[in-house]
Amino acid sequence: MKQVPSALFLGLCMAVTLHAAETLPQTAAPEDDGAIPRAVNMEDFEALVTNSPFTRSLGVSDSLILTGVAHFEKDTFATLLDTKTFESHVVSKTPNFQGWQLVAVGGNSAEIQTWSAKIQIPGGEVISVRYQKPPPKPARTKSGGSTSGGNAPPLTSSQMNEAKTAAVNYKEGFNADGYPKAPPPEMVAKLSRLSTSQRETINQQMFGLRNQGLGLDERRKIYEGLVDRSLQRR
Repeated sequence: MKQVPSALFLGLCMAVTLHAAETLPQTAAPEDDGAIPRAVNMEDFEALVTNSPFTRSLGVSDSLILTGVAHFEKDTFATLLDTKTFESHVVSKTPNFQGWQLVAVGGNSAEIQTWSAKIQIPGGEVISVRYQKPPPKPARTKSGGSTSGGNAPPLTSSQMNEAKTAAVNYKEGFNADGYPKAPPPEMVAKLSRLSTSQRETINQQMFGLRNQGLGLDERRKIYEGLVDRSLQRR
């Protein structure tokens, strides 16, 4: 008979314990302490998608093309074009104002499509630039100046106008051709065989070289080379 009250007492104790456990407040989960990796979502990849390393420009050579090579006695000059800024650059064995230096040129001199140039840039890296046909020029601004950027000053409206006027009055010369006075008769004869638009394009390039700081003698050599190459392509 004594076992019945003991069993009853034990059952009451278990019931009270279970009820107390049910009524205790739930303990909040501890905050993320970084020990367990969190799940990723698409927002984590947004920067990678918008700035992919497989599509962005990785070097200075990505936007440069070779537009011409000229040999003058012992000197060789290569003209480059930045297709993003439409800024022209001239490189030779003497570093230019940007520190670019012409290391070597390659290709068949009779086949312009095969031309290439190796350029050493500051830091010692050597990049290879191949010939490509220049893309269409960007539209001019309302003031008549060029919209191109870059380190060299862009052509002013007066320079653009002079390049156009000198393309018509080519016998008189202009301020960027490299001649102290009017061009000599043999150069005038060559210029007469070019179209007005060809002469204007060359004149604009020469003003760009002048804005980069090239001296009179260097501009004259490059000017003669540009005219000769334009005649070869006719």
